[in-house]
Amino acid sequence: MTLRNRAILGTFFHAPQQGALEALADTLIEIDATGMITAVIGPDDPAQPAAVARYGDALLRLPEGRYILPGLVDLHVHAPQYPQLGQALDEPLEVWLQKYTFPLEAQYADLDFARPRYTALVEDLLANGTTTALYFATQHTEATKLLADICIDKGQRALVGKVVMDDPAACPDFYRDASPEAAIAGTRAVIDHIRTHPANTDARVLPVITPRFIPSCTDEVLTGLGQLAAECDCHIQTHCSESDWAHHHVLNRYGHTDAQALDSFGLLTRKSVLGHSNFLTDADMDRLVARQSAVAHCALSNIYFANAVFPLRRALEKHLHVGLGTDISGGPSASMFEACRTTVQASRLLQDGVDPTLPAANRGTPGSAVDLKTAFHLATAGGGAALDLPIGIFAPGYRFDAIAIDTSGQTGGIRLFGETRPDAVFEKILYGTSRANIEHVWVDGRRTG
Repeated sequence: MTLRNRAILGTFFHAPQQGALEALADTLIEIDATGMITAVIGPDDPAQPAAVARYGDALLRLPEGRYILPGLVDLHVHAPQYPQLGQALDEPLEVWLQKYTFPLEAQYADLDFARPRYTALVEDLLANGTTTALYFATQHTEATKLLADICIDKGQRALVGKVVMDDPAACPDFYRDASPEAAIAGTRAVIDHIRTHPANTDARVLPVITPRFIPSCTDEVLTGLGQLAAECDCHIQTHCSESDWAHHHVLNRYGHTDAQALDSFGLLTRKSVLGHSNFLTDADMDRLVARQSAVAHCALSNIYFANAVFPLRRALEKHLHVGLGTDISGGPSASMFEACRTTVQASRLLQDGVDPTLPAANRGTPGSAVDLKTAFHLATAGGGAALDLPIGIFAPGYRFDAIAIDTSGQTGGIRLFGETRPDAVFEKILYGTSRANIEHVWVDGRRTG
């Protein structure tokens, strides 16, 4: 069911600003032929009755118990790791990569292996309400093209990058780029494939330059990728100061932090998204703000691999762009609803502390907590701002990427007992939604699935 050249009438929740929820009750949203929102007409607007009449049978009225949220934006997904979701979480990052993850990712050289796994991932993420995903693929050029093809075919908004990892001292012989030149050539081939794809003329799927992280890359390839980014004006994604090991690897290699190193290679731009970033200094945050780069906060994955909690509140107070990520499979859940919940929980742990042997006053970092509305903002409008894309808000000029939540479904996780206060309904949705509650998903006004 398409909503292009149509209108939808119902109650919408969105959070254009941090910490502030807007409930648009009995509101009419008009969508044009391209999937862009052209009007948002509230119940007190005298233009609404005429608009309702004008659309006639082309108007979709939401039944009772249904609510619309912006589509969720996942800023950090390792697509090839989906088969090990919920497994292999028993080692530190540097061991986990070599023992489990690189051997799995290496198998994507076989497109017959890659196709069913990538297809399942994209379908599952859409069914869970993730309308936009920023994907790390693998080192393989053809398999990365395949992932982009699947996203285009399934209707997901996506950014897809060939992973670059060329350092023979850090990457296994069976899984690395043959040379810096080969890595850059493969990246360019993926960029060209996505930008010239005949079914991607609306650029719903975009290419993203993807050095895995500094520990897997030579200086030569980082320099070349920075030059390519300037040439093609592409998005960039990588990891930054994720764990004690990763953070200190870069400090020992260069004598300065990940953020400073990435900047020196031309890899911090308005279109850069840095995964994790738990050990950013205040100077690092200021550098990212100056470059308008963003952080993908992966609260659940950080519990397993980061050795620290990302200081989210401090980053937001510095006006750093931040969105949320699942970090499949370092994070053992593919749900962005779970990412919202864990973001709130992790911030509370940072604020209150976790060592009961310490006095309460010395146990945590005061002022660190964020609320559910802020987490929801980061998963929607914040993710859109991080990517510099017009998504995550119900306003004219934004794309109609949205999910319909059925709060009455008996097989779902939401139970309303007469609640009508918007904040109460919203909280129940964020804390209770399961896949069974997600009734419809639209990207650019087109229903997926």
